[in-house]
Amino acid sequence: MKLPHLLLALSFALINPQVFAQDVAPVNPNATPKAKELLNYIYSISGKNTLSGQHGVPLDGSKRLFEVFRHTKHYPAVFGQDFGFSPEGTWDGINFRQQIVDEAMRRHTEGFIITLMWHAVRPTEEEPVSFGESIQGELTEQEWKDLFIPGTEVHERWESQVDVIAWFLKQLHRADVPVLWRPYHEMNGPWFWWGDKKGEEGYKKLWIMLYERLVNFHGLNNLIWVWNANEVKPGVGAYKDYYPGNEYVDFLATDVYTEGFSQANYDELLSLAGDKPMALGEVGSLPSIEVLEAQPRWTWFMYWFEPHRLREQREISLSTYSSEQVLSFKELPWINVDEITSHWPVR
Repeated sequence: MKLPHLLLALSFALINPQVFAQDVAPVNPNATPKAKELLNYIYSISGKNTLSGQHGVPLDGSKRLFEVFRHTKHYPAVFGQDFGFSPEGTWDGINFRQQIVDEAMRRHTEGFIITLMWHAVRPTEEEPVSFGESIQGELTEQEWKDLFIPGTEVHERWESQVDVIAWFLKQLHRADVPVLWRPYHEMNGPWFWWGDKKGEEGYKKLWIMLYERLVNFHGLNNLIWVWNANEVKPGVGAYKDYYPGNEYVDFLATDVYTEGFSQANYDELLSLAGDKPMALGEVGSLPSIEVLEAQPRWTWFMYWFEPHRLREQREISLSTYSSEQVLSFKELPWINVDEITSHWPVR
């Protein structure tokens, strides 16, 4: 008798133990077995394969997964979502957070790899907020200093905001869902309140404070920590100036929207990553096979926009998703694609 689809993703290692022949420890020494297994799987494909991925917005749930299939005849392997910041019912509404968690659990059970991010509200105000005024707002020099001092209003507000997100992440921890967690992204650019802050008292300190709050205080051991910068270009700083250190990072990633998958950008991140895996945390267009062959250390990419835009680069989309180098959902080693997709609508 075949296993029902709900059991297919319960243990990667039991289904395909040779995938995890190596044993790479996450930066969190108490990481869950599933988090370790996922990280080891990603190490095993580093330099050989790239996982396809698609970002989904809270308002749409998993709709974009089916749109990707409609345009490419493949489902992406990595499913991404953002905890959001905006008023109820809007594109990134904070009222969708429970739905995000439920969807992550559902898609993990089917076998998708889950990545989550958080456009965090500026810790001087309450949710919900507008993107331009808050997420892209500023902290004064004194507010930034107070952020790290327990007992100050800014620090206490920051803790409360983190604790709200931790409550949702804890549901995933209890459900044993490993998460590629990429908070406070694009920090080497100046457009977010946490951005463009160099030095030991800058962004590095914020990342470490978040790590300690989520791992040591909340005990979130299902997180794989993805440090996600932006492509270096005029006005965007070098990766190394914002890197918090190997002991706090499992994964290095960058977002690519304007520089066309620059080889210089890849080489710069690679020099910082060493043996750690690398990813394209967000892309505005799919990397071509030529790009992935020249830059083989990308272990996953996540297309940010609505999949109907893939029609604008139809040739690249089809060749990328059909390439032997790129792994789609059905090529994940723990997937029985007939069991999983038999009940899915193809729209």
